[in-house]
Amino acid sequence: MTLADLQRLADEDLMPRIAAKDPLAFEVFYDRHAGAAFSLAYRVVGNRQAAEDVTQEALISIWRSGARFDRARGSVRAWTLGIVRNRAIDFLRKDSGRAPKLAFDAEELLEKRPSEEFTDAEALKRETAREVRGAVSGLPEDQSRVIQLAFFGGFSHSEIAEMLNEPLGTIKGRMRLGMEKIRASLAEGVYEQ
Repeated sequence: MTLADLQRLADEDLMPRIAAKDPLAFEVFYDRHAGAAFSLAYRVVGNRQAAEDVTQEALISIWRSGARFDRARGSVRAWTLGIVRNRAIDFLRKDSGRAPKLAFDAEELLEKRPSEEFTDAEALKRETAREVRGAVSGLPEDQSRVIQLAFFGGFSHSEIAEMLNEPLGTIKGRMRLGMEKIRASLAEGVYEQ
């Protein structure tokens, strides 16, 4: 099968070919998912080099175990990002348990898009994102970190507690207080820009 033929296949149809160690099928898979995998890894570990390493490890493990993908459990993208997320969490645990510094500034990504792609809906999303970023940045560091890890890193309360070496109740309390402050800040329109 040629590269062009493989590019027309759905992700789910590529996986058996990857399990059979077809390098062209993996190339197509890589082109489709490496960007999202790196983006997630970077948001979780907060360091470009570490994110590259995490992404590479995750993709190599997929190359080695492509046969483990199960259609019944979800999409290839979700499965791939789950592997990347798990590798990133493993990296954080090995890296002396320090919590990542998450970058949640989607505005930089939006600026890279051609201007004709901006719509009223995009403008509203950007303004809302700016307001939320302002509200989160106005929180105390401990509350901000917990919210960023949960919402932008995708970690559960118990994973955050383990990463930060804090009791689960403390993490939940910080989350609740931070969310209350964000709600109040957004309701009043008071936030830093």
